[in-house]
Amino acid sequence: MLGKADLHTHTIASDGAYTPEELLEKAFEKKLKIISITDHDTIKGYLKGKEKAKELGIELIPGVEVTAVWNKREVHILTYCFDEDDQEFRRMLLNQKKSRVKRMERIVKKLQSKGLDITMDEVRAEAGPGNIGRPHAASVLINKGYVASVAEAFIRYLSTDKLGHIKTMYVSVEELVKIAKKAGGVLSLAHPGPLYTQSEIDELMALGLDGLECIHPSHNFNLQRSFSKIAERDNLLITGGSDFHGKGKKDYDPYFGIVTVGDQHVMSLKRMARRRRELTRMNN
Repeated sequence: MLGKADLHTHTIASDGAYTPEELLEKAFEKKLKIISITDHDTIKGYLKGKEKAKELGIELIPGVEVTAVWNKREVHILTYCFDEDDQEFRRMLLNQKKSRVKRMERIVKKLQSKGLDITMDEVRAEAGPGNIGRPHAASVLINKGYVASVAEAFIRYLSTDKLGHIKTMYVSVEELVKIAKKAGGVLSLAHPGPLYTQSEIDELMALGLDGLECIHPSHNFNLQRSFSKIAERDNLLITGGSDFHGKGKKDYDPYFGIVTVGDQHVMSLKRMARRRRELTRMNN
């Protein structure tokens, strides 16, 4: 069935509000046939959801949204169909988790220097079992009455512009490409529309990314069509999804079950991953 794959969703393993099981139940209600749980820098949500997906008859594609560094800025790379048991890939994700904690410690210090009453323990409490991130700091700011919403927290305090350069130890795009491809993975640049110029997208693609997230709630119809044409012209994979977080965590949540890609794009993604694994096996 065309148009019923969501390749961009989040759970409590990072900054989503639903457990993997709850997310899959919701996907079933929305009649989604294929989804990928793409939590930030962790595959715990994907691993936890595998059994439930099988039970519901939903195809669950291995996925993760990796935060990488390029030109001294953060870039989000959706990575799919990797070997989940690959040790180097697992080590990279563990390092990403540690880097997230160090980064948040620096963010908290910066917020404190602005006179905000916020502690690392409070942010950790908001993150719970999930990989820590700025939305958890935003929740603390909401709880304390500094802001009324996550969007306001980012506008006033947590955007890259407001925070300035925060030193991180995230993986570089080049290193991620090398590690992910060795693990049979396929890489797509997440939500490029609001973030990059066309020349920046071209530079990132030249580093070895396989696709573009053409379909995303932050892209209007014309932008989706424009990115899809670029992907077709440059022989890139087309990926997409709702970027669902759950319970109003993001403005994108109403798009779950609506912003999807056709399964022909999923087939292309899986075909590329299959070929990559075969080549890796031949070269070992």
